[in-house]
Amino acid sequence: MKLNVYPQTSRTRLLVTAVIVSMTLGLTACGEASDESAVGPASADGQNAGTGYRDAGDFSELDWDALIPADWDPDRLLDGLSVDGVSLDDIPDEDPRAEVIMGRLMALWQQAPVVAALDGKPVKLSGFVVPVEFGLDDIREFLLVPYYGACIHVPPPPVNQIVHVTLAEGEAYRGGVFDAVWVSGILRVERFSSEIADAGYRLEAVGVTPYP
Repeated sequence: MKLNVYPQTSRTRLLVTAVIVSMTLGLTACGEASDESAVGPASADGQNAGTGYRDAGDFSELDWDALIPADWDPDRLLDGLSVDGVSLDDIPDEDPRAEVIMGRLMALWQQAPVVAALDGKPVKLSGFVVPVEFGLDDIREFLLVPYYGACIHVPPPPVNQIVHVTLAEGEAYRGGVFDAVWVSGILRVERFSSEIADAGYRLEAVGVTPYP
């Protein structure tokens, strides 16, 4: 699995194409995570308490497209997005109709189905770190997303392409926003809502390591 940087494009088309690109081309990365990025004991004073992490060797590597049900086709959904008979490709970003289409698309992304059979599976998934809360030295939970910039610089992908990562009590991740990482743990089919974005899955992490 390769990581790549998602290219810049117009705001409206970015929302539509970013998810399609991430589903078909895989992850996109913007540089390597710091060597200090790791899971270790949370520190009481917010300082780095170590860079150790527990062994996560018995987990199956998972691709992001495995989180999407086989019968869910976002391309088909996009075909039906139009306003007054005008498609997205024919509407400039500054046109108010573009905002209408974006709103409809976000509603579809919120309804994206998950794969129930993945519940309880030990998996290893690569992606980018988006903290649920910013300004913390010890990150105890974060969103894992498939392409760089998701949820902050560009709109979020469908909920079946966002994973809520939680760490064991007393442990924390010390790194930065959009670090490229591998996360190993037990996957749960469980909805999570935050001000940043909603997730369709939760990953109970036992290991977070720099990518690759």
